[in-house]
Amino acid sequence: MSRRAVLGPLAVAAAAFAANQKDASASAAAVGGARPVGAAPTAGAAQPTNPAPSAGRLKQSVCRWPYHDIPLPELCRRAKQIGISAIDLLHVDEWSAAEEAGLEVSLGYPSRRERFIETGFNDPSNHALLINELETAIPLAARARVPNLIAMFGSRRPTIDESAAAANCVAGLGKIAPLAAQFGVTICVELLNSKIDHHGYQGDHTAFGAAVMQAVNSPHVKLLYDIYHMQIMEGDVIRTIRGNIQWIGHFHTGGVPGRHEINDSQELNYGAIASSIADLNYRGYVAHEFIPTRADPFASLTEAFQICQV
Repeated sequence: MSRRAVLGPLAVAAAAFAANQKDASASAAAVGGARPVGAAPTAGAAQPTNPAPSAGRLKQSVCRWPYHDIPLPELCRRAKQIGISAIDLLHVDEWSAAEEAGLEVSLGYPSRRERFIETGFNDPSNHALLINELETAIPLAARARVPNLIAMFGSRRPTIDESAAAANCVAGLGKIAPLAAQFGVTICVELLNSKIDHHGYQGDHTAFGAAVMQAVNSPHVKLLYDIYHMQIMEGDVIRTIRGNIQWIGHFHTGGVPGRHEINDSQELNYGAIASSIADLNYRGYVAHEFIPTRADPFASLTEAFQICQV
């Protein structure tokens, strides 16, 4: 199972999202901007009513899709009890559920549509669609205090070589970067593996993504470094993170192989990885995106929280 399989047909909810566009545009001027990653909570924001376990030096989140069979309010409640402080990969119409539970949305989707992963900034024919989606979602994210929105590099095109694809990504992301900066929202473009899960994906190596980020040169356009995916493609995770942390705005976890628990049943040492990230004074989120294999999925999530509680 993958994130793409869980998302499935999403067109039914698109109309609800579109209905927010007019309101978002009208309210944009009144929005002061999303709370920057790592900043103190905004006055009046929903706060946890009971103290949660200390997360250590890293803020931890959990992705929604591996727990799609669990109602979102229940996932929020259980995650909060563990010490998780945010829910990751939520659509606009789901953001309020996290807020009502006293949690943040660490990373939001800008839209509900098919082929979200495949349709990226590498192809200029996608730019109008992607920029329009982000122009709509950025003010909504700022108003809801959602610090990050996800974007994709997209699937390779036979007529677009690697250098042209990178230039296209720079051009498209450069167009949306000023609006993201204006509202204090960060666009996180995901690195994925093309070997196992996403054949043909363009952004399948850190060097490609980092070169795009360096050319865009905006603190509000960053990489989503998925540790699972980059272990499959290139390994050398800790050194790569250390050398590229200035371009990274978000992390996802997952055990290799299989994208299951991040314990000693797989090949990565997540305790060492988490410590290395924390040592870099990283202030963003580390979001757990593994598929639990235990009968009690929250036992696996608790274990992952404790592993990364450095």
